[in-house]
Amino acid sequence: MKLIFATSNINKLKETRKMGFDVDCKNIELDEIQSIHTEQVAKHKAAQAYAKLRLPVIVEDTGLYINELNGFPGALVKWLAHGLGYEKICRLVDICGNRRAYAETCIAFCNGKTTKTFVGKVKGRIAMHPKGKRDFGWDYIFIPEGSTKTFAEMSMKEKNAISMRQIAFVKLRRFLSGKGLV
Repeated sequence: MKLIFATSNINKLKETRKMGFDVDCKNIELDEIQSIHTEQVAKHKAAQAYAKLRLPVIVEDTGLYINELNGFPGALVKWLAHGLGYEKICRLVDICGNRRAYAETCIAFCNGKTTKTFVGKVKGRIAMHPKGKRDFGWDYIFIPEGSTKTFAEMSMKEKNAISMRQIAFVKLRRFLSGKGLV
C-alpha cells in the first residue's frame, strides 16, 4: 500500500522521501487547531484528511518545546516564528536562563476506522543565535543533544539520522509492517 501524505510543506515531503518512505502527496486544505500539543493537532488533521480523501492517510505535526516556558510554543512554533522571528526567540530564551528544549514530531495515521499516532522526540537546546543554511522552519535555532550544530547546519542525511521525524516514521513503519501494509 502506498501511503497518502497530506501536507502542503514541501520540506516535510522531501525529508520523508529521503528517509525511504514512498508516499504520494496530497496538498489539501486542512484546518489546524490551536494547541501546543502535536498529537492533538495531528489527530485533528488526520480525521479531516481522511474525510476529504476517503483513503488511508498520514499527516504530521512538529513542535519545539522550550522547557522554561512550560513547553511553549510547542506546535505553535511556526506562528511564534512568524510573529517574532528566530533571533527574538533566542533573545526570549536568554531571559529564561535555561536553553533546554525538545523537538517533537507526531505522525497520525487514519484509515477511517482508527487513528493511530507515532511520536518522535529529540532533546536539545536553543542556540544563542540562529545558525545554518538549510531553510526549514526553526531548524536554525535547535541544537540536538550531543551535537554542536543546529539542524540547519547539518546535511539532510545528518539530520535524518537523528531527527524526531525519523523516530516517528520508524514507529509508523513498524506498525504498518505488523499489519502487513508495507
